[in-house]
Amino acid sequence: MRLLLDVSAVPARPAGAGVYTCRLAAALDRLGECDLHLLVRRGDTDRWRQLAPGATVHAVVPPARPARLAWEQVRAPALAARLGIDVWHGPHYTVPLRLRVPAVTTIHDLTFFEHPEWHERSKVVFFRKMIPRSTARAAAVVAVSGATAQAIEEILEPMAPVITIAHGVDHDRFRPAPPGEPGDLAALDQLGVRPPYVAFVGTIEPRKAVPTLVEAFSRLAGDHPGLRLVLAGADGWGTEDARAAVAASGVATRIVRVRWVPDEALPALLRQAAAVAYPSHEEGFGLPALEALACGAPLVTSAGSPMAEIAGPAALLVPPGNAGALAWALNRILTDPELAGRFRRKGPESAAPYTWEASARLHLDAYRLAIKVAEERQ
Repeated sequence: MRLLLDVSAVPARPAGAGVYTCRLAAALDRLGECDLHLLVRRGDTDRWRQLAPGATVHAVVPPARPARLAWEQVRAPALAARLGIDVWHGPHYTVPLRLRVPAVTTIHDLTFFEHPEWHERSKVVFFRKMIPRSTARAAAVVAVSGATAQAIEEILEPMAPVITIAHGVDHDRFRPAPPGEPGDLAALDQLGVRPPYVAFVGTIEPRKAVPTLVEAFSRLAGDHPGLRLVLAGADGWGTEDARAAVAASGVATRIVRVRWVPDEALPALLRQAAAVAYPSHEEGFGLPALEALACGAPLVTSAGSPMAEIAGPAALLVPPGNAGALAWALNRILTDPELAGRFRRKGPESAAPYTWEASARLHLDAYRLAIKVAEERQ
């Protein structure tokens, strides 16, 4: 099977869907069960050759977003025909609408429809137009969680089969380590972080509920004089509320902002945390929560979310947007060593079934299904 995976939307510093795309490409390459072709931006060849050395890289996509999106619709079909592609996978919501080969699209969430206020207006306009069209064109749709699959069925009413495929985690990297492990402390020192701290990892954007977390931290900070809050992740869209919350918190000097965490330092940041808070209003999957569990970090996350499904009994769950409940949950972990210890043991158990190899194998099944569905449509 000759597969083209379109990785051209992945930025230089990936997060969320970008991490998914990178790890999927690497896992498919390791499995070696398809002839893997990667469609990348011009000038971005080296990164993808390192990630997937067995893949064929086509660095032909314009770097700028408007030109890239136009190229996908205008030029990509001809490329697919020229390369003799059997199936095309668009891992970031869209596919070329005029493709003449089977297509698979991954939909991470449908907040562009359900909560447009969480996104830039230009993205809302584009994706509300293109997601339904790409879904209609696809021969199979990948949903990253059961919640996303349900939203796809309700909002998009696709004709193609919807396959739920969870993300994975690299258990060689994201694994427990003892508190105060010297290598971890050295990595944290490079970030300007030292224990004890509560960690948040993710892009700073409205749906991540960072103002709620800041308010919760301000409520418990007085009872934990040495504790800090680490907000690790790039600024996304709509960061004004988060910045205002920090400025008004009364504990701004105890809030550490780390805008980029190198791959080698991220596990240390998670596993040396006194607690990890991931209080998002809504997520398609919530990969940082899974990585925290794999590291044995005590996790507090949102009830009724995909993160809650993954964590099971290995996390405290709170209603999204409730600062009081979040403060209470974090304080429980900070003051109850037995509870924190139980979560540190249970987290890796909950994360164990989630691997990128398992995810990649299910994607291969989705590609085969797409080929079959396309044949039946003819």
